[in-house]
Amino acid sequence: MATPSASRIIAAGAIGNVLEWYDFAVYGYFAAAIGRTFFPSEDPVAQVLAAFGIFAVGFLMRPVGGALIGHIGDRLGRRAALTFSVAAMAIPTFLVGVLPGYETLGVAAPFLLTLLRMIQGLSVGGEYTTSVVFMVEQAKPGSRGLIGAVTCCGAVGGILAGSATGTALASVMSQQALESWGWRIPFLFGLVVGLAGVFLRHGLQEPPRAAKATRSPLVEVLRNHRALLLRLAALSVFNAVGFYVMFVYLVSWLQLVDGVAPARALGINTISMTLLLPLMVAMGWLSDRIGRRPVMMAAAAFAIVAAWPLFWLMHSSDPAMELLGQLGFVLAVGAFIGCQPALMAEAAPAGVRCTAIALGFNVTTGIAGGLTPLVATWLVERTANDYSPAFMIMAAAAVSLLALLSFRETFRAPLDAAAAANPA
Repeated sequence: MATPSASRIIAAGAIGNVLEWYDFAVYGYFAAAIGRTFFPSEDPVAQVLAAFGIFAVGFLMRPVGGALIGHIGDRLGRRAALTFSVAAMAIPTFLVGVLPGYETLGVAAPFLLTLLRMIQGLSVGGEYTTSVVFMVEQAKPGSRGLIGAVTCCGAVGGILAGSATGTALASVMSQQALESWGWRIPFLFGLVVGLAGVFLRHGLQEPPRAAKATRSPLVEVLRNHRALLLRLAALSVFNAVGFYVMFVYLVSWLQLVDGVAPARALGINTISMTLLLPLMVAMGWLSDRIGRRPVMMAAAAFAIVAAWPLFWLMHSSDPAMELLGQLGFVLAVGAFIGCQPALMAEAAPAGVRCTAIALGFNVTTGIAGGLTPLVATWLVERTANDYSPAFMIMAAAAVSLLALLSFRETFRAPLDAAAAANPA
């Protein structure tokens, strides 16, 4: 049984992910309303494109945030980095909720929204990967996969909270009120989660590390670990594209392509995210017994084969078929990302672990993940092919499947020995 100290470590590591991914989730779910609020009146697709464009700008800041917060984590400690990142998210989240729209501020409204999203993207760039490192380093032998999956649960839990909040608001408010001012409520609530994160992380003790960066971690990684960066980046492609198509973009896809009511689209997403949580934990646990690679390779292969048929199911007017299609992606994406944190931590040397993982993961997630909703929206509109996002998922899964072949299976090795066994 976990000691109180261990319980606090888990809560403190997860709370920042809850806040940061809650914020990014509600932005994606309310992209249409945000587009109408902060951009001049155009056709609905153009406004959604503009809103997702700012969503992408925030994500493109992730590599910068990864370098900055990774540097703090490798030089000053994991706790210092986690405290900085949660503070850098809480305030901008609240300010998005109170920012006046285009009718009040004119062109200043989208400019200020972009600035706030950039600050949030900076924070996200270091929060998730640093919490992965922090928690996996504390894990007992034979449980790194499980603890890494719990870290993912913080991120998914935040997205689930955003989805559930959106579902609740859509159920009790008229569509007009929701689009006019109701969408701001989730952003205001984010400040409460941020304060909880600061409280949990205050005074949290961090055990000494055997290896610390002797010079700039960024310089060290770029000089001596470029191959590792490329492997981590390629590994993360399926995570980025698959996750953001299915659990951010899909809510808008169901509304724009199939004419599904917002409450139903958010409800389907909420059910899927709820089931994703135990699945990731189960897959992390399984990877502690049979290895990371078998589970992740099976997940990527399934996505390549099943992506188009699953989108075909979701293109049905039957809510049960829509849900069944998304549950198929829950299986593929959940199995992959539930094992990925432990695999990444096992591949990176301790002295630069925060920086290496933050850069490798965030370069891909910042570019591929941040652009995914924008590109998916554009492809569907430009090609008139409602199944375009399925081909994006298939390509992403293929890239990550190939990347997995370059990682050695080290699930039974001590953490530092596992990193030494993987090529730099």
